[in-house]
Amino acid sequence: MGFIDTLKERAKANVKTIVLPETEDKRTLAATEKILKEGIAKVILVGNEEAVKKSAAEDGYDISGAQIVDPATSEKTQGYIDKLVELRQKKGMTPDQAKEILLNQYLYYGVMMVKMGDADGMVSGACHSTADTLRPCLQILKTKPGTKLVSAFFLMVVPNCEYGANGAFVFADSGLNQNPTSEELAAIAASSAESFELLVQEKPIVAMLSHSTKGSAKHADVDKVVEATRIAKENAKEGLLLDGEFQLDAAIVPEVGASKAPGSPVAGKANVLVFPDLDAGNIGYKLAQRLGKAEAYGPLTQGIAAPVNDLSRGCSAKDIEGVVAITAVQCMAEE
Repeated sequence: MGFIDTLKERAKANVKTIVLPETEDKRTLAATEKILKEGIAKVILVGNEEAVKKSAAEDGYDISGAQIVDPATSEKTQGYIDKLVELRQKKGMTPDQAKEILLNQYLYYGVMMVKMGDADGMVSGACHSTADTLRPCLQILKTKPGTKLVSAFFLMVVPNCEYGANGAFVFADSGLNQNPTSEELAAIAASSAESFELLVQEKPIVAMLSHSTKGSAKHADVDKVVEATRIAKENAKEGLLLDGEFQLDAAIVPEVGASKAPGSPVAGKANVLVFPDLDAGNIGYKLAQRLGKAEAYGPLTQGIAAPVNDLSRGCSAKDIEGVVAITAVQCMAEE
């Protein structure tokens, strides 16, 4: 059984309700058919019911098991409007503005469904930017209590790979924070370790990545990672294996790790890779995906008060299925 299949089985054991607001995209409808057929989750589609059903029928997708919610006619829309005004009144939100947003921006409507308990989680991003997906989450759901920073990661599954957890890795932050400070990198490391343990169900081994290994290069960018490692170790939960700064090969290849960082409990064994900035993280995951043929699921979010996950705009329907399964498992952890 493949890695994502294992996650699907976990999702089936405690079926959650996931809202998919991007009903204008055929990939959403194709994924919905498979999600319902496999029993991975209950699906709510946001949009005009007639238009959604017509679009699905054009390509032969069976979405008959999905709930379709039209913001223009739903009896719950007024309650969502009232709640959005309450949440955003300090920012000057009026009832008319809230109505305009919820009737026309389905991502906001989907997030309100999660906020009001009518859905457990949301997946979006097939045809919206990460900023568009995360903005309503940060405005409405806000950060999880005890979390210092919302960040994004990719769950990477590399085929026929002896590194990581049988080829499974978390790459962070690969989707949200442009140039995190040392404190922010430390927070990303802590959240990423938790995400890895939840999704992969193995012990996280966290490497703080750099172009330097244990002082082999001198630069302010290296200093940032060294300081992040210090902070992360200081705040780490007991027993967490975390170390740095490492070049990538020193982090994941046992022989290189033993040579470049002898005595480190992480070197050569890492399965959680914390990149120094968004450029490195984004380039890194796409190299692994395109050249290493890795499955890349994300950007997945961590630190939001309820599970909402992003998609790459280059995603396939199969990718959406996988992210829905991941989101459902995250929802289970929120109980």
